[in-house]
Amino acid sequence: MPITLDGTNGITTPMYNGSITANAVTPSVNMKNRIINGAMVIDQRNAGASMTSATNGSYSLDRWGVQNNSGASRFTLQQNAGSVTPPVGFSNYLGITSTSAYSIASGDVCGFYQNIEGFNTADLNWGTANAKTVTLSFWVRSSLTGTFGGAVKNSADNYSYPFTYTISATNTWEQKSITVAGPTAGTWVGATNGIGIKINFSLGTGADYSGTAGSWSGNAYYSATGATSVVGTNGATFYITGVQLEVGSTATSFDYRPYTTELQLCQRYFVAIISGTAKYFAMGSQYNSTTVNGVIPFPVTMRANPTSASSSGTNYYVFYRNGTGDDFNSITIEGASPQQTGFFNSTEISGTAGQAGTVYAQNASAFIAFQAEL
Repeated sequence: MPITLDGTNGITTPMYNGSITANAVTPSVNMKNRIINGAMVIDQRNAGASMTSATNGSYSLDRWGVQNNSGASRFTLQQNAGSVTPPVGFSNYLGITSTSAYSIASGDVCGFYQNIEGFNTADLNWGTANAKTVTLSFWVRSSLTGTFGGAVKNSADNYSYPFTYTISATNTWEQKSITVAGPTAGTWVGATNGIGIKINFSLGTGADYSGTAGSWSGNAYYSATGATSVVGTNGATFYITGVQLEVGSTATSFDYRPYTTELQLCQRYFVAIISGTAKYFAMGSQYNSTTVNGVIPFPVTMRANPTSASSSGTNYYVFYRNGTGDDFNSITIEGASPQQTGFFNSTEISGTAGQAGTVYAQNASAFIAFQAEL
């Protein structure tokens, strides 16, 4: 089969028509789309379960963070919430449901976002005379109609581009695109592992953080003035998928990547090592009579030295060696690097120094993960 190589769409086959329609499914071999997990396929943290505590700075589906500074959870998030049929070409979406009719105060920000790493945005040359124009596109479905908002921002939260889009029909998938002229001013992170660009979608933003749509501003805006508040209506739904940020002034077909590739891109920022019972996660050794230690390698190099997230409780884990298993309740992380981490438990193990064995989880609630989010 012949292929075509061009500077806009990368390597394509004849089935790819370069249009914005979602049913031209051609796996990507480049990174036209700067958004990771834009098709909402990866959900390492929740495995499809509802996220009912949407606290500020928490994460729902991989790479999608939560904004909620109002002091309580105003909405839930779930992969494929409501079990509606996604747009053609997609299998998953991020579903959000308002849990009350909340009146947004002037300083409130409710929404969700993705921070894009500087290594993946440096070529845009933002903040210079050579700044490139980009287009943000996505599919959206809501129980509400009207003008909705969001913003593109820098890492310092002092330069932003509020945008709007219109949802015309209730409970109907509609495709939207917003073209953003590259900023020639402002402070932007270059080719580093810091935050290059912030993409924000508003679910309700107060006047203090809302600005005029369609132009760059030296302010920390999260949305556009007058945008619809999803959290203002109890039970309102907002579903989104196919989110893409690409170079150019026209939205093109979605950048489908192989599942394994998308998972590995997500694992640079969060990796779930084990979840559930009877899951082996490391080799261990008896450091002394009361301590087991070991090393957990990561499947990809993480963005930075990660922090750990692990569940603990009575007899969650087992160190098995020389025909004997010792139960223990928690692990302590030490010496973490982007490639691997060490761990130990020195309070619940009894054995002979020098023995080696395997370490596994034996409780259905056991969970070990590592995070290096932006």
